[in-house]
Amino acid sequence: MKILNNYFIYNAFVVNEGKIFSADVLVQQGKIVRIMKKNLPIEDLFFEENTIFIDATNKYLLPGVIDAHVHFREPGLTHKGDMFSESRAAVAGGVTSVMDMPNTIPQTTTNELLNEKFNLAKGKMFTNYSFYLGATNHNLEQIQQIDTSRVCGVKLFMGSSTGDMLVSDNETLQRLFQIQNLPISVHCEDETIITHNSQKFKEEYGENIPIEKHPEIRSEEACFTSTQKAVLLAQRYGTKLHILHLSTDRELTLLLKQYPNITAEVCVSYLFLDENDYAFLGTKMKSNPAVKKTSDKDALFDALLEGKISTIGSDHAPHILDEKENTYFKSPSGIPVVQHSLLLMLELYKENKIKLQTIVERMCHAPARIFVIEQRGFIKEGYFADLVLVNMEQETEINENTIKYKCKWSPFEGKKLPACIEKTFVNGELVYDNEKFLTKPNGQELRFNH
Repeated sequence: MKILNNYFIYNAFVVNEGKIFSADVLVQQGKIVRIMKKNLPIEDLFFEENTIFIDATNKYLLPGVIDAHVHFREPGLTHKGDMFSESRAAVAGGVTSVMDMPNTIPQTTTNELLNEKFNLAKGKMFTNYSFYLGATNHNLEQIQQIDTSRVCGVKLFMGSSTGDMLVSDNETLQRLFQIQNLPISVHCEDETIITHNSQKFKEEYGENIPIEKHPEIRSEEACFTSTQKAVLLAQRYGTKLHILHLSTDRELTLLLKQYPNITAEVCVSYLFLDENDYAFLGTKMKSNPAVKKTSDKDALFDALLEGKISTIGSDHAPHILDEKENTYFKSPSGIPVVQHSLLLMLELYKENKIKLQTIVERMCHAPARIFVIEQRGFIKEGYFADLVLVNMEQETEINENTIKYKCKWSPFEGKKLPACIEKTFVNGELVYDNEKFLTKPNGQELRFNH
């Protein structure tokens, strides 16, 4: 891939591996080639002719965010979002790499369909990318044939899926959890419990179930029962298990230090929303698993600070507003948030609730480490220059004019965030600069050392 420019980013506050330090960063041919903590006179450095100098005084340089949990809706659901539109929104939010889920149309459950999706992404993605292969009751042979250098992992629905991707067969689950060469990312909600709860409320309310009942239908019990089953299987077989979008305090009791092969994600929505927001947001905040109690929100945040929860994801899942503003069973679950996940976390930093280094650890370093991504997720010499320059003194307002998602809405609309994504670099090229997109999509396939 041709790199148009090289960059010298000077006087930045670099945030990396638990430290914040003043440094200059030289980017050439897409890679970070020099990090100079003690600023050297510029004349002591060699610059190629096409070097652009960027003054980062009083600004923070972060590794690009790696979001291991997005739904970009292509193929088959492109009226909601597509690879171009959603990856464009992602880089506007400082996200430089994504891992996209398999519940598209058709569902990505064979290697042939997986390869088609990779081919579809070429030249469309502003972010770097990989795709999950979805597990079913019948495709273990396909999973065993995965190219592990190219594919981020297996997505397993232990409840709450459509089509063929709800894996309910116990023998199949046992065989899946014996896979050792790939991480299994799992959605845990017990389908039997959900079906029972749905029927109970349907008998009482018919189709017009109040949205406030969503966390009672997709209950704590449903989440805990399924998560416990996944954890016990991973403990038995030593599976590399990544539990997606934890939503309850009770599930946290299952994360034990003696099982480092079991990691967990919290999504930004569960750190900002709780049961009190249903009255105002209605079905706009309907997601699976359901946003639950304030006490759950607080416990998830504490676990994030303590390191019991390893990663922060977005579960970016766009739907057009007409679809969302519907009766309970007709309103699809999922919200768009990938453009604002980092900015929302920076609001918590500005409120002195979390360290900037912790945000970088959970959103950049940990995903790279857990999924064993090659040369990304850190600001290191020799690594790809996936970088984000943040201005902590400029606000960002979430409104229809600033939202880049194709669906053009957010449950956080009207919110003013106390920071701004000023510049985003992907593979050493400046792709986003102060509300402007400067290049065509230049995202590359992620590579893994599973």
